[in-house]
Amino acid sequence: MFKEWFIRKSNALTARRRVKVAPEHLLLLLPHCMQWSGCAQNVREDIANCKQCGKCRVGDMKALAAKYGVRCVVVGGGRRAVEEVRRESTHAVVAVACEKELVAGVLATLPKPVLAVNNTRPCGACRDTSVDPDEVEKAIRSLLFFSVSLIRALPL
Repeated sequence: MFKEWFIRKSNALTARRRVKVAPEHLLLLLPHCMQWSGCAQNVREDIANCKQCGKCRVGDMKALAAKYGVRCVVVGGGRRAVEEVRRESTHAVVAVACEKELVAGVLATLPKPVLAVNNTRPCGACRDTSVDPDEVEKAIRSLLFFSVSLIRALPL
């Protein structure tokens, strides 16, 4: 109950700050448990290794990252997540994880703006987790500003 409340309040504060960053300064942070447990690809080393087979949401997240030009990293634990968030080039974060990890991550990386998206755990904790791609896309879009050249390039 507290974790859900904390995440809602943290997201509301981030939204209230009206943070807008360029795509190259936005990090999409994913937990390794989102990868299908039967997959042989090492997406923790590089998400480009994902073959987008459709058995998990990692491929959807890879596609979203490419669509918006944001950096996407799959991490195996909190320490690596904090390292990625604290990079100088990271100005804002969309983080996907369970409530426990999101709360710990937000607290560990203050004052960086983080929009936290809860994952779902249909197979139990830390195995074959999932996330709603539309929710992640909404979070990404809310943190990005779009340049005039990009807006001109959009179809009318």
